[in-house]
Amino acid sequence: MPEISIKAEPIFHLGQFVVTNSYLLSIVSFVILIILAFILKNKISLIPGKLQSIFELLSDQLLGLMNGLLGDSRKSEKYFPVIATVFLFILLSNWLGLFPGVGSLGIEEGLNHLGEVKYVPLFRAPAADLNFTLALALISILFVQFFGIVALGFKKYSSKFFTFKNPIYTFVGLLEFMSEFTKIISFSFRLFGNVFAGEVLLGIIGFLLPYVVPLPFLFLEVFVGLIQAFIFSMLTLVFIAMSVADYEEHEVVAH
Repeated sequence: MPEISIKAEPIFHLGQFVVTNSYLLSIVSFVILIILAFILKNKISLIPGKLQSIFELLSDQLLGLMNGLLGDSRKSEKYFPVIATVFLFILLSNWLGLFPGVGSLGIEEGLNHLGEVKYVPLFRAPAADLNFTLALALISILFVQFFGIVALGFKKYSSKFFTFKNPIYTFVGLLEFMSEFTKIISFSFRLFGNVFAGEVLLGIIGFLLPYVVPLPFLFLEVFVGLIQAFIFSMLTLVFIAMSVADYEEHEVVAH
């Protein structure tokens, strides 16, 4: 039975910096995305090839979803790079974590508490590490705050959270401010829980019933990786849409 570790295992050190197996695969995902970006940039043409056609189709579908939510094509084009990058990065890192060899290639590192040789996988799905999902959630929420401040101005945006018109508005504003921190927790644990649970499931099924039986579960995890990337990016978009909305206009409509 393979040893299941909640935290990512260290592979090597760069001075005081610890490089874990999940961090290593996230770097691989990042490098692949950069390489794909350069390839597409150099091969963009009026008559698209197969790769360009696939990305154009995905871009059109994503822009269509964003238009439906934001109601403004200019806003969709403005926030598209952030949403598309978040989606592609999570999707690629999730799928790379399912590749053959990931989890099986590794190094031997001493003995465990049972006196057996401890095996450390060289790669691990980045989202199966809570540090990765927390960092990604924090970056997404920072983008949400940044876009809100740029769209409304710091004074107007901060009035959503800190207003003293009456005690009710003050209390609601404080709740809104606290909810910005709970979004980080919700973001990170949702993604971490789904990916880590899938990784554990595949490990157990592969150990008990190897070869053919794990295949349906593998395809299920491919779908889960897609869904989780979509949910994370869409929630980021929803929060951006809420942050750039004019709060005073909503108050007028409500009254």
